[in-house]
Amino acid sequence: MTFSAIIAGETGTRAMKKRIIIYTVTLLMAMAFSLTACSGTDAQIKDIQDRGVLRVGAKVDVPRFGYLNPATNEMEGLEVDIARIIAKDILGDENAVSFFNITAQTRGPMLDNGEIDIVIATFTITEERKETFNFTRPYFTDELGYLVLADSAVVKPEDLQKKSIGVVQASTAKAALEEEIVNLGIDATIREYASYPEVKAGLLKGEVEAFVADKSILFGYLDDGARLLDAGFNPQQYGVATKKSNDKLAEHIDSIIAELEKDGKLRALKEKWKL
Repeated sequence: MTFSAIIAGETGTRAMKKRIIIYTVTLLMAMAFSLTACSGTDAQIKDIQDRGVLRVGAKVDVPRFGYLNPATNEMEGLEVDIARIIAKDILGDENAVSFFNITAQTRGPMLDNGEIDIVIATFTITEERKETFNFTRPYFTDELGYLVLADSAVVKPEDLQKKSIGVVQASTAKAALEEEIVNLGIDATIREYASYPEVKAGLLKGEVEAFVADKSILFGYLDDGARLLDAGFNPQQYGVATKKSNDKLAEHIDSIIAELEKDGKLRALKEKWKL
């Protein structure tokens, strides 16, 4: 073998080793990227993608937010639209959503036991609740108000002296109302009901003199026989909630809400639902 042939052979060997090294490094980088992507997507989001449907805890009795329209048997409202946008982002299909009727009593357990992925149901963000759930940035800001019968003698909150006031069980309204009653210096009784329609029914039957809830909720119960007082109290914000351990899912949905705010779509949705 000539000297030049030996050199050529060594050069070919070095080139082969170099290609092997490059291939190995590339493979390792690809594996690392795959692991990072998996971690970034997180099992919570991947589970939704593998299932092919986003399970959403929503209310069915709050017009303009989460409402099962009896005329169409379809869910509608601001929160329903946001849920569909989230489904479109994660699954590529805005209709890949299953809505589960929840109440203030069931939303927490259903999140914790994995029956639903998110709650978007006029769920007020509080520091206490942040200890138990993840919340996105707020998508709506509201305050509590008073709904009374159209012919009621009540024209201001102070007129509820010695009267009964209805609220929904396990909502933030009760604690806030207890504090507001003290601030107003009146003596009033708080009566709890299982749902908003039941509070409205209690108002119509004369069981309570006022129905206290978020003003946005009360707007849905306005009719010729009821009116809303001008007064309001306890400003509050609504956020999308996830199970406390589902931090990656919460971060992803928060980014969706942020984008909706940035491009004006959130404002457009509020205008659509007259909020």
